[in-house]
This record gives sequence, structure tokens and C-alpha cells, in this order.
Amino acid sequence: MEILALKTFIAVVEEGGILSASKKLNTVQSNVTTRIRRLEEELSVDLFFRKGRGLELAPAGRVLMEYAQKMLYLEKQASNAVSQAGGNTGLLRIGSMETFAAVRLPGALKRLRVFHPELDLSVETSTTQELLNKVLCCKLDCAFVGGPIDHSDLLVEPILVEELVLVRSRLHPDASGTLILFREGCAYRAKALAWKRESGQQIGEVMELGTLEGILGCVTVGLGCTLMPRTVVENSRFADELIIKEIPDHLSRIPTVMVSHRESPAMLCMGTLANAVVDSSVAA
Repeated sequence: MEILALKTFIAVVEEGGILSASKKLNTVQSNVTTRIRRLEEELSVDLFFRKGRGLELAPAGRVLMEYAQKMLYLEKQASNAVSQAGGNTGLLRIGSMETFAAVRLPGALKRLRVFHPELDLSVETSTTQELLNKVLCCKLDCAFVGGPIDHSDLLVEPILVEELVLVRSRLHPDASGTLILFREGCAYRAKALAWKRESGQQIGEVMELGTLEGILGCVTVGLGCTLMPRTVVENSRFADELIIKEIPDHLSRIPTVMVSHRESPAMLCMGTLANAVVDSSVAA
């Protein structure tokens, strides 16, 4: 199987059709169709079902998708490894929870630059579950997520333990019990819902936002409350307008871990990054 054919196959899956994939790959539709047909002939299977004007993955296509992502990941890492041997340290793709990226990650990345000044860094934020999925699919080299995590394909490095606190508005301390949280898949969200249940309160209304600033801003004006790491709240620009309250230890203590795929060859850089996070946290 050719790398170009696998890239084309993944583009068709991700874009949902031949036309969109051809635009993404900057080629004509006939080239995409030909590559997919040749791939199906080589494997002697149908990779897609035709559904109306679109395409749907066949069972064989779902199997190939998993391996194709890993193969392209290894191809990228092989290229990076060769570049490193020539003096260029390549690209490190890092995922992070929004809260961790806001407070903990910047200092760690600065320290990482000291040891790997030529390293190219790519950082994206998302929920713990989405970041885990991307590491498993080899779309990220490593990610900082809320633990505990136990998966046979992942290496898990403990980083630190955050203290979750209840956060309310200083001007509106008796605001409604609406929880303002990150979307489904966030480790802190699960803790917040557990806290509300254990407090004897009904879950009620939940407001979902995608950014840390958005959540704390809404809490500040009295739209509801949230659970956030104490360090994040104390370092926020809203700190003077918020009040925090401790919650029971079994709910407040949540580990942050760095996860990476067991097959990733970028161990040296990721080990340096993990140490940089710990060192910068201690220094702070």
C-alpha cells in the first residue's frame, strides 16, 4: 500500500466524500476515485458503501482506517527521526486540557526550548476524552489530561495533583445553582456532576462553554457556579471577583498525567517536557 493512497483514503473518510477530499488534497476528483479503486483492488475488499451522494465506511474500511492512521503516524515519526539525526529535531504535537494550558504549560514549553531549541511545537486544547482519542489515533504525540488513566496502548506519566474548588461570584454569591462546565469528556465536568449529586442537589441546568475564560466570566456575573483547579482560579484575571470554597477531598483531588502512545519514538522530547512541567510547577 502506498502512503499517498492511505492519505487519500483518510481524507475521504474525514471529509465524507470524494469531492471534499479532492479539495483538501488539492487534486481532481478522478485522482481520488482512482486511488481508492486501486486500494480496494489491492486489498480485494470494498472500503465504502455508497449512500446517496455520500460514502459510508464498510467494515473493512473501519479496520483499514485504524491501521492507516498508525502507518501515517509512523511515516511522520520516521521522517522526524531522520531529521533529528541531521540536526533538526522535528515536530512535537502536544495536547492539553484548557485549564492546564492556561497555567501550567507555558512555563514548561519555555523550559523545553532550552533543551531542544530547534524543536517545532504544535499545541491544541480539548477535553480529556478527545485528547486521549487523538493520542490513540496517533494524531498527537502526547497530551496532558485528567486522570487516572489506564489503557494498554498508552504510557502514563504522573505529573501533579490539582485541587478542585467550588467557584462562585463574589458579587452574586447566592446565584442560581446552574453548573457552568466544559463539554462532555472533560474530567473536571465528571467531578462537578458527582459533587452536585453528593451534595443532595439535583443536577438541573448545565451551561456548556468551550473556554476557561468564558466559564469564569459567566461565573463572575452570577450566571452559575463551577469546579476548577484552585491554581487556575487564583491566576485568572477574574480572581478578585470570585470566591472559592473547598469540597471533600475524594472529589477535590484529581491527578494530571501525561499520556503518549507506546509506539511513539519521541520519548526523549516527551520525557524532557514532563520534567519541565514538574520543574516549572515547583518553581511557581
